[in-house]
Amino acid sequence: MRSVSNGGRRALAAGAGIAMTALALTACGGGSGSGGSGGSSGGSLTIGTTDVIVTLDPAGSYDNGSFTVMNQVYPFLMNTAPGSPDVQPDIAESADFSAPTDYTVKLKSGLKFANGHDLTSSDVKFSFDRILKINDENGPASLLGNLASVDAPDDTTVVFHLKTANDQTFAQVLSTNAGPIVDEEVFDPNALTPDEDIVKGKAFAGPYTITSYKKNDLVSYEANPDYQGLLGKPKTDKVNVKYYSDASNLKLDVQQGNIDVAFRSLTATDIADLKNDDKVKVVTGPGGEIRYIVFNFDTMPYGAKTPEADPAKALAVRQAVADLIDRKEIADQVYKGTYTPLYSFVASGLTGANDALKSLYGDGQGGPDADKAAQRLQAAGVQTPVPLSLQFTTDHYGPSSGDEYALIKSQLESTGLFQVNLQSTEWTQYSKDRTADVYPAYQLGWFPDFSDADNYLTPFFLNTETTQSFLANHYDNPAIDQLIQQEQTTGDPTQRAAIIGQIQDAEAQDLSTVPFLQGSQVAVVGKDVTGADTTLDPSFKFRYGVLAKG
Repeated sequence: MRSVSNGGRRALAAGAGIAMTALALTACGGGSGSGGSGGSSGGSLTIGTTDVIVTLDPAGSYDNGSFTVMNQVYPFLMNTAPGSPDVQPDIAESADFSAPTDYTVKLKSGLKFANGHDLTSSDVKFSFDRILKINDENGPASLLGNLASVDAPDDTTVVFHLKTANDQTFAQVLSTNAGPIVDEEVFDPNALTPDEDIVKGKAFAGPYTITSYKKNDLVSYEANPDYQGLLGKPKTDKVNVKYYSDASNLKLDVQQGNIDVAFRSLTATDIADLKNDDKVKVVTGPGGEIRYIVFNFDTMPYGAKTPEADPAKALAVRQAVADLIDRKEIADQVYKGTYTPLYSFVASGLTGANDALKSLYGDGQGGPDADKAAQRLQAAGVQTPVPLSLQFTTDHYGPSSGDEYALIKSQLESTGLFQVNLQSTEWTQYSKDRTADVYPAYQLGWFPDFSDADNYLTPFFLNTETTQSFLANHYDNPAIDQLIQQEQTTGDPTQRAAIIGQIQDAEAQDLSTVPFLQGSQVAVVGKDVTGADTTLDPSFKFRYGVLAKG
């Protein structure tokens, strides 16, 4: 679910991440990670964002807005120090494969939640068991598809029993949305726990605790003196995060010094304007965020549950959309170059990424081709214009989503091949509707959980008896499932990269989704704010603890 633009750095980082997870991961506890720099410097700062919190309960969210909060307040077994994509033990003392299908973690001793409750292996087992048990449709259970069971043989030992041996991504998974460790004395084992109960129960053991919570309005944090993890002590004691519904107000407040940091999401036009403002700094970093259109294979034109169901015609419709989208026009006109064209399913620059879509669709060079689209539809017997219902969300992927999808509608309709019914919905409803077959075709963005190509493949396309794609779009290809499972367990980096390329090539034929943009991470900060460049890294995690004023 999370974002990179420095291709060389990202490719190198991904390769290092693969090699590291293939080996035993062992480190001694000390709690003096990159975020600490010798301890807290005190003070306070205010961050502004247009992101939306869905829930503070890790079992019920798989979105960037919620995960940003979780990164500040929950502990993880494995984590990434600011400036690095490579996972290391966080509240763990060590982590290692004790057998091909057993991943054993030893916790540091004396861990506690902010409420005084002991944090033991029982809480760890509880945290992962409840995600799988609740299996919320908007939660991260799909990331745990290879987890068979969890044992807690003593207070500081956790054994993860995996279904598939030599999982090259499991250490990374422990640092993702599925990884926050929660207090079993506060969280409901069978259902999502309300945000208010979590805050009241002080069920936090990360670098910060939440001291005041007005959901999607104002959240106040205070440094947690008992945190013993990788990230160390925050550089700033008190952090307030203000939530905006209008990006123009976010821009105005950072310009006028009413807030210290603006992170996610300003418009591309605003960012371009702020680069010329000497009162602020625009900081950019590598981002693996991608934008794409999802097709529901049941309800799209000629989908399996429509009166005119026809797989060949449905494929032709998807192919024609891929032929007509002008990625460069969207990147330049809507996003002023803060996004770049994307021609495959894995973010450009990651090990194994290719441009599978580029030669197959449009003019073969990355541009659109109306004649090719018309020929595809005609050959399949599709009558034109094709009526296509296309949905986007107004408040989750930044304020330019309206312009982005208005331009896509124009690109599809200008040829006379499509008649697009473009509609929008707020994210809280949108996230429910999209998994309930309400939208035949719809917008999604992806902010990767970790910097590895698998994170652009498994969550989207793997469908097995135990693992279902979070897209829930009724797409299934057993051959691709087999390839994904193969790349997950292949230790040789060269062989694994080749398999990842095969998966993209196969997906390019099926077009379950049509990716078209890749973005960068951007923060705008006051002249006296430091640390933003450190946290805008290939781990894609925004760390409040590295930010400081003065």
